[in-house]
Amino acid sequence: MDLLDILKITTAVIALAIAIIGHEIMHGWVANIYGDSTAKNAGRLTINPISHVDLVGTILVPLMMYFLPMLMGADSGFLFGWAKPVPVNMLKVINRGGYNAAMQVDLAGIVYNFTLAAFAAVAISAMAAPTTDDSMVYIFVYLLATQLLIINVVLGVFNLLPIPQFDGAHFIAHLALKFRKVEIAEFFYKYERYGIIIVLIILMTPLSKYLIFLPVQTIIGLLLS
Repeated sequence: MDLLDILKITTAVIALAIAIIGHEIMHGWVANIYGDSTAKNAGRLTINPISHVDLVGTILVPLMMYFLPMLMGADSGFLFGWAKPVPVNMLKVINRGGYNAAMQVDLAGIVYNFTLAAFAAVAISAMAAPTTDDSMVYIFVYLLATQLLIINVVLGVFNLLPIPQFDGAHFIAHLALKFRKVEIAEFFYKYERYGIIIVLIILMTPLSKYLIFLPVQTIIGLLLS
């Protein structure tokens, strides 16, 4: 493993931490605007990564996604994961701002990820691709911007999917409740415990190509164009 490989892994880990921690903080921050200070009182509106580590989502899944392709003879994979969800009392949010406020809380992390990806794309477009003559600092910044773009788009796309326990499903459930379609919301709540299983099935099967990789490639292309 040479210095460039170390830089790639380091920037990927940093970018993943920025993406997933910021994602969760935004849920709690928007909820706090609507009168729910649960996340704030629990000390979860902090950038301290220790407060947000989830054994499966922050450690095991990223390691599996990055190194499993290498063990199978392919290039290194991409980093994907999630942080420990921030606690949100959605009843307080709904009482203060209605279902529209609940949907804003649901989408807060996704908006953060796509916004960060857009800024990263601007930075990449303003920089020349690094060469061996460039400093390590320049190469580090370029690689970090690249990882921020890729990882944030992946997280944004994944969280838009209507998978129980994930943001897309929460948004649809609250939208359904707004229009009194209780049975739709009950469906997502009923199968929340299977959300992680569905995620792993998508990541480990060809479904990932159509649900994740193709949309990610399209969005990245649009951001860089």
